[in-house]
Amino acid sequence: MASQHTSVRPHPSGLIHDNVRHSTRYTVVGNHLAQHRKLTLVARGLALLLQSLPAGASVGIKAIAAQVPESELRVARAMRELEAHGYLARLRERLPDGRIASRTISYNRPKAEHPHLPSTPGQAPSAPEAPEASEVPASETPAPTSTGPMSADPEPPPSPPTPPSPPTTSTAPAAPAPPTTLTPPSPPTAPAPNTPPADPPSDPPSAARHRAAAELLARLRLHSPRLLLSERDILRLAPDVTVWLERRVHPDAVLQALSARLPDDLAHPAGFLAHRLRTLLPPPLPAQPPAPDPFQTCDGCDRPFRAPQPGRCRDCRPAEREAA
Repeated sequence: MASQHTSVRPHPSGLIHDNVRHSTRYTVVGNHLAQHRKLTLVARGLALLLQSLPAGASVGIKAIAAQVPESELRVARAMRELEAHGYLARLRERLPDGRIASRTISYNRPKAEHPHLPSTPGQAPSAPEAPEASEVPASETPAPTSTGPMSADPEPPPSPPTPPSPPTTSTAPAAPAPPTTLTPPSPPTAPAPNTPPADPPSDPPSAARHRAAAELLARLRLHSPRLLLSERDILRLAPDVTVWLERRVHPDAVLQALSARLPDDLAHPAGFLAHRLRTLLPPPLPAQPPAPDPFQTCDGCDRPFRAPQPGRCRDCRPAEREAA
């Protein structure tokens, strides 16, 4: 019987790191962001992309969506996530010439953990911050030795208490109060006679005008269950559909334009339909020329001629005037 080799190490299970040390073109990212439990993977990837871009780069929603295989809706949703957790701030400033400029600030740590950070861009912090132990390049992070769950998200430290403001003293003398005048009580009013309740008001003219558009929007869920709209959304979108119908667009054509080629990540159908109703609005039809006058038979020579009413033609009218 062959002897067993007890010195052979068993194959490890789980993650194995095969890292190469980076010397150029790398970005330092903290584990609090890479292992954040409340941020989606798209939001974490967007935060990593923003940290890797140089200062002054264009980071609008359209510019970011052009660089990654994500839609503008998902990029906008990821930016809102980063803003909610303190990794991103978007500001709008008015320039001296009156124009509005957008400023985007990307924090490598949540803003709540840096009470000394300036509230506006361009202002230097009061003191440099020591780097966190976990903020090292991903290639230099040692492999974890335990198989337990990842560490929880760091909680922001409590903000220092605000000192009470000193009481303000006024040196001006208080104005004298005006004299109080007594008003005699008014006599009791006789109760109003019982009047029959008024009829409930009918629908306003605008509601009757948009009734066909509201019914069309309610039928959209029959074409696609993802286009289920609330009553409030239908009342808000009905005026835009009415414009289509008043431009003599057939209701079936409106349904086809609104329900065709829906995106896979449709999360807000009301906003999507409002965008289509405004961007795909067809132009009004050109004005038709007026219809010509009908043919009439002349009472004098029995010749046909065009006129709005029966009578005599142009050749017979001068003779009629001379006979008179």
